[in-house]
Amino acid sequence: MKQRPSFSIFGLVTLATALCMPLVAQQHESIVIDSQVSTTAFPHFWEQTFGSGRAILSLRESYRDDLRTVKQATNFQSIRFHGILNDEVGLYDPDRKTKNPGLAAQAANDASVYNFSYTDQIYDGLLANGVRPFVELSFMPKKMASDPDALHAFWYKPNVSPPKDYALWDVMIRAFASHLIERYGIEEVATWKFEVWNEPNLDFWGGSPKQETYFKLYDHTARALKAVSPRLIVGGPSTAQAAWVAPFLAHTREKDVPVDFVSTHVYGNDKAEDVFGTHEEIPRDKMVWRAVEKVHDEIAHSGYSKMPLIFSEYNASYANEPNITDSTYMGPWLANTIRLCDGLTESMSYWAFSDVFEEQGVVRSPFYGGFGLIAADDIPKPVFNVFRILHKLGDRRIAVASDSVLATATGKGIALALWNYAPPTGEGAVYTMASAPAGPAKTFDVEFKNVAASASVEVWRVDDDHSNVLKAFDAMGRPPADLSQKQIAALRAAGSLAPAEHLRLSHGKLELTVPAHGLAVVTLER
Repeated sequence: MKQRPSFSIFGLVTLATALCMPLVAQQHESIVIDSQVSTTAFPHFWEQTFGSGRAILSLRESYRDDLRTVKQATNFQSIRFHGILNDEVGLYDPDRKTKNPGLAAQAANDASVYNFSYTDQIYDGLLANGVRPFVELSFMPKKMASDPDALHAFWYKPNVSPPKDYALWDVMIRAFASHLIERYGIEEVATWKFEVWNEPNLDFWGGSPKQETYFKLYDHTARALKAVSPRLIVGGPSTAQAAWVAPFLAHTREKDVPVDFVSTHVYGNDKAEDVFGTHEEIPRDKMVWRAVEKVHDEIAHSGYSKMPLIFSEYNASYANEPNITDSTYMGPWLANTIRLCDGLTESMSYWAFSDVFEEQGVVRSPFYGGFGLIAADDIPKPVFNVFRILHKLGDRRIAVASDSVLATATGKGIALALWNYAPPTGEGAVYTMASAPAGPAKTFDVEFKNVAASASVEVWRVDDDHSNVLKAFDAMGRPPADLSQKQIAALRAAGSLAPAEHLRLSHGKLELTVPAHGLAVVTLER
């Protein structure tokens, strides 16, 4: 992580800059919303699945507290994490002795080499909270690894090598799937998705050559799962940077390997060279959409015309950038990404739902640019409130000629999102309330047709002055770590969703001003 500037000096400098800046003219946009026009399906694809820290963290109460909080706000359905096969989960140990040697002669087929105690506690905890596993099959148990020293740089050092013997891997996958069906029943497990590995095109896979050896891993895994039950749902290639999809589908088609869905990843700050093989400059608010569209088109030309597409990781940043993932920037970024990706993908799994997370080590400060919706100590970030108010959108979309509006029909009336996108306040910088404004405010003049001329409306906001814990954190002087219980309580309160504004239409019209980096969701009953 880059060294951050001194908060006090940074604040003084940015305040001085703000005072010297000329005033920027406010922007205006006029839109018309007709409640009786035809609509299109608008499933909430952006909030069906979330990513999270590795499997073992789900046993922590702080993890489960955050899970319940996000579940209540979004009603998300499944969770994806790394490392269900990691040694810390304890599933595989060929040196464990069976209590009844007569049960099996060889360790490879001996049920005693598997211990599902933590696996069961992990999945039991998810299901008890109304969340299903999205099962990423990773990483390699050390005693099954072809290279026990092939450790990833993550703080918890997962092994990323291929298995030393695919017969051992196949038996373990079959034993794992069989156990899940025995414990939870085929009707339940047949609704789960099983994804083979994580980002094998990066340093999460030690096979060489990467693509060829990953395809071998996928083939063995998919066939082992289907051998247990053809109803199990399996997919891949789970790549970073929207990679390998076309060759992956060509391979499965040629070799007649089972595949039920395509999964891949992309982040807003991925480079065009890595995602598209070009040298163009793609802005952060367009990258995810461009990648989703690319893969959608690859599937359409693959011969698998009805293959579901799942982006099992996405976010505005793959790095720890406090001015991105901790800030109000996420409101317009997420709303615009949803607008653009609608109709192109079955679901997108935001990485991640919580900062109970240890890839770079134990979290020291609540606002370090973590990926989660909720910071350490159960402190809601602005992006949590963004998800919370976008959940109010309906499931039918109303067409609007605007790049800053999502309009939907609900069971009771209309819900629309309005936003004012502006670029981040500086790459790697920490945005404070003393910083110069991110851009001019924007006023929306909204005319509603076929609704009561003086209908009541509610307005929910996330911006620098609403639903934004960073304002309170700045007022504390941004303490770097070791918050007191009093400070934690104050930040939790400051991070709560601001109360709705209660307004009325005037002759069927509403004027609403949204600041830069601001998002507003308007709900109106017929």
